[in-house]
Order: sequence, then structure tokens, then C-alpha cells
Amino acid sequence: MKIKAINPNTTLEMTENIGTVANKYTSDETEVVAVSPERGPISIESYYDDYLAVPGILDEILKAEDGDEEYDAFVNSCWGDPGLDACREVTDKPVVGIAEGSMYVANMLGASFSVVTILPRARDFIEEAVRKTGLESHCASVRCTELTVVETEDTRDAAAAALLEASWQAIEEDDAEVICLGCAGMGGLDEPLEAELPVPVIDSVGAGAVLAEALVKLGKQTSTIRTYKPPESKEIIGYPDRYQR
Repeated sequence: MKIKAINPNTTLEMTENIGTVANKYTSDETEVVAVSPERGPISIESYYDDYLAVPGILDEILKAEDGDEEYDAFVNSCWGDPGLDACREVTDKPVVGIAEGSMYVANMLGASFSVVTILPRARDFIEEAVRKTGLESHCASVRCTELTVVETEDTRDAAAAALLEASWQAIEEDDAEVICLGCAGMGGLDEPLEAELPVPVIDSVGAGAVLAEALVKLGKQTSTIRTYKPPESKEIIGYPDRYQR
């Protein structure tokens, strides 16, 4: 099995870590290839960043769909799951977002979960991702830190300390029973945090990769009967030929 994990931002160190984490949690028979788009923001911390990243994500899927590459599934590796619905319109192979993946896993391990994440400006962005999964009633809280996305990758000790503090607040003040790490840059911090906390900590990249692998093993594809059927054929001005459906 071969899975493509798409880091929607262009920070290559984060892309590398995404590949490391995804391959750690998937089986030995599964290869996860982590990539970044050729263009896009170096981090996603706002709706502006989110929307700018979507064409690059779609491009990485369309390359595979047009026969340039062969993959069995895709992982949208940003916690806001940018462009996830559009991704599912251009392929019938499973596409898993790490936000939905981490929350689905968390929901099976406790009655409530909290998301510990980046800057306060991202709160609405994160809460929208929670609402999209239908798990809003199970989300005890979204706890923001002062971390930027890049800092989660570049300053690991400081990032872990900030996330530990936010996690304790979620557990003690919000009654969280599970913690979701709300950024792909936090990949690999689940184990040190879980060693300090009395609850499970979910690595979102790991959860997304394992669920994508599971869908392939189950032999399932995305339903194309209505919502995620291929886009209607029309002229797309100013985009490469692979965007013409």
C-alpha cells in the first residue's frame, strides 16, 4: 500500500516530520510518502492561509489521478483539513483529514476531548473543523497557546511545555478525557506529553495515516453518488491542464 501525505504548507522540515510520524504508526507493508505543494504559505494560521493552500493540495492529488503517480489513499496533513471536500471530489480514493482523524480516534477513547493548538487567532478556524465532524458536543474545549505553526517544529521543548500547560488546563478546568494535538507540526509530541498526563494524547498525523490505511484495507472508496461526484466539466481559466476535468 502507498499513501500520499500532503503537507498543505511549504515548510519542508514539517513535511519530513509528517512522513516520519505517519510511517511510524502505519504497518511495515505500507509506505507513506510526505510531500509539500510547489507553492503556498509556509504555515497555515488563518483562513487566508487556508484558502491559498487549497490549490496546491488539489494539485498533489490530481498528479496521482492523472497517472503521474500511483497512490491508494491521501492524508490531508493540516489540522483544519483545508479543502477536504474538494479533495474528495477529484478522487474516489480515500482522503482523510488529520483533524477529523484525530477527533474520531479521540471520541472512541473518552467521553470528551479537548484540542490543544496554536495561536488564539486560529480558535474559530479550529472550532469550525470540530463542527464539521459533528463532534461538537463531545469537544470539551479548544485550548490555544502562543505557538506559531513553525515554532511547533523549530522549538520542540518550548512547544511541548506550552502544550503540557494547555493540556492540564483542559483536563482540570474543562473535564477533557482525551487530548488532540491540533497541528501537524506537533507530530511526535504525543508520547512525551502522554507520559506527563493522565489521559490519552492523539497525534493527529498518526491518526490520519492509520485511518487512511484502514479504509484501503477495508476496500472502501469515497461515495461519488452525489456530494463527492466528479466536478462538472467546464473551462478553468489560468490553471494547468490537469485541473480541466
